[in-house]
Amino acid sequence: MLEHQRLLGSRRNARIAARAPASRGRTQSLRCFAAATTTLAPARAATSSLAPSRLRPLGRLDDNPLDMERDICNIISKYTPEYVKSRVLRGPVDALQCLYRVAEITTRVGWFVGTLYTDRLAGHEDTPDRVKLRAAELREILTVLGPSFIKAGQVLANRPDIVREDYMNELCVLQDDVPPFPDTVAFAIMEEQLGRRLEEVFSSISERPVAAASLGQVYKAVLRDTGEEVAIKVQRPGVEPTILRDLYIFRSLAGLFNALSRRRLGCDARLIVDEFGEKLLEELDYTQEARNIQEFERNFRSDPTVKIPWVRPDLCGPRMLVMEWIDGIRCTAPDAIRSSGVRVDEFIKCGVVSGLRQLLEFGLFHGDPHPGNIFCLRDGRIAYVDFGNVAQLSARNKAVLIDAVVHAVNEDYKAMAEDFIKLGFLAPGTDITPIVPALEKIWADSKGQSLADFNFRTVTSKFNELVYQYPIRIPERYSLVIRSLLTQEGICMTLKPEFHFLEVAYPYVARRLLTDEDPALRERLVQVLFQDGKFQWRRLENLLQLAKEGAGGSAARRAAAANGGSALASSSGSGSSSGGGGLDLSDTAKDALRVLLLDDRLRTQLLLALTEDNQLHFGEVLRLLRLVQDDINPQKLVGEVVRDAPSLGRQLLLSWADRVLVS
Repeated sequence: MLEHQRLLGSRRNARIAARAPASRGRTQSLRCFAAATTTLAPARAATSSLAPSRLRPLGRLDDNPLDMERDICNIISKYTPEYVKSRVLRGPVDALQCLYRVAEITTRVGWFVGTLYTDRLAGHEDTPDRVKLRAAELREILTVLGPSFIKAGQVLANRPDIVREDYMNELCVLQDDVPPFPDTVAFAIMEEQLGRRLEEVFSSISERPVAAASLGQVYKAVLRDTGEEVAIKVQRPGVEPTILRDLYIFRSLAGLFNALSRRRLGCDARLIVDEFGEKLLEELDYTQEARNIQEFERNFRSDPTVKIPWVRPDLCGPRMLVMEWIDGIRCTAPDAIRSSGVRVDEFIKCGVVSGLRQLLEFGLFHGDPHPGNIFCLRDGRIAYVDFGNVAQLSARNKAVLIDAVVHAVNEDYKAMAEDFIKLGFLAPGTDITPIVPALEKIWADSKGQSLADFNFRTVTSKFNELVYQYPIRIPERYSLVIRSLLTQEGICMTLKPEFHFLEVAYPYVARRLLTDEDPALRERLVQVLFQDGKFQWRRLENLLQLAKEGAGGSAARRAAAANGGSALASSSGSGSSSGGGGLDLSDTAKDALRVLLLDDRLRTQLLLALTEDNQLHFGEVLRLLRLVQDDINPQKLVGEVVRDAPSLGRQLLLSWADRVLVS
């Protein structure tokens, strides 16, 4: 990229914009409302999931449906319907601007609806060519109407509960690339946010933006104090008032569709607008994005396979962001990645595992991992940029997601349908009886195929049909989850067409179930290993094999990480005892011993499993021991058992005393 050394002339000075406090450190006393409904995880797991800087103070549980939707563990957001209204209707001029915008939207959308009605009268409503034409016209209309509608189109591209599939496919290619706004305006905004002249902060800056989008544009610069290259993200002028005006209009019109929304989706249409508005206003706040980057960096600090850029909070403001310049290959250039010498299989693996860690371990995930936001570095690491669209899952939601995985493994379709209610896909009290066989058919059809044929897009397509038959809605956070998984799968398939997501994902999930210290995951492991009261020996063997596959080559990976070489080292799945990346089952064995000593029910179940069908299952036990003999450190296991002996003895005495008192 050509850099132009510029002697930056004097421009107007501005006061230093108020800075939001830097993201505060985690506190082990943090507890969410959701934790009251689930088993409390250890302090390590709790503190890695949610940071106080992203949470509202705990208060009483209000009747606000958006608060209920967010499970009380909320990302801080200034969005409220009252806030939007107060910003949009401040006087007669604002009201006139709002009316003009309504007229513009009504004209363009009305014309489109009219063409659809004409197609219906002519009998062309569902012909493939006409549908493709109308979908393209809709995409063009959204682009012309501006940032709010572009973002709405991107959201609708992942909402099968609202938009039919053929339109979704067209909206998936909706691009927000727009002509850049004048550089003089961008530089003036930078100086206003910094409170000083640009030449005092940067020794050079690119003459033209290196990228432009609907909400802002990016410049490349060099810091004067450190000589480091940075990316400067500047917000497009006037974008916030337009978005606030559109949100007010959206919410006002949503009230007209409440009856339909409650019947089809089981919720108020305004709630959907509120979810969308909250995410959009968060994306407009670059100070919040700086905090997002800091939190991602903390989460992945010990993972040598992932690069999160550093950020300069002292140079950031609500409309300006200064972060490390990432010098890598965008995933929009798969041929360049394949020809770079990077091991594509390993790069894909670390990308998939980093995505799963965000969802199932941290609960904080990148909501827009499109190919332009993901880089492949020369040493094979994956790097993320653009953290404006970040979503968060509460501890309860993470637990339910893992429950859903367990129920899918156990083919417990009734429990899967109940998970839909817990996740918010179905309204409480919904009759799940007709949904159970539909879920069974979808999963059985997919599971009946080989892993080579199984992919998320296929399952999502089948699920989309289910959405139109039953009152299912997809909450915003899970819309982003689906979008994230589908996008990452798509990137992987462009790099390696024969890529199979589950071949990478299964080993990670197996490894977490076997090695994570979270008591909730221990309970789910038991659910996997027992079905109808019988111990599933084969399932345990499969889990161990998959986990070993996911941790393969631990010695080589540790050496690579230590030498700072290809950072495709351990994907340190759970971040637990495995440390260097190999499979270490010592803690799992210790926990199993503790549970067997303290849990009469489980101990009885295992004894029955060993003597099931009137035979001793020594063969299965020997196979398992041979399988894990290299993954348990006897010295470490004995040392930790001895260290924990006093605590274990006390728990045994208390358990014995409880049984005596009960009897």
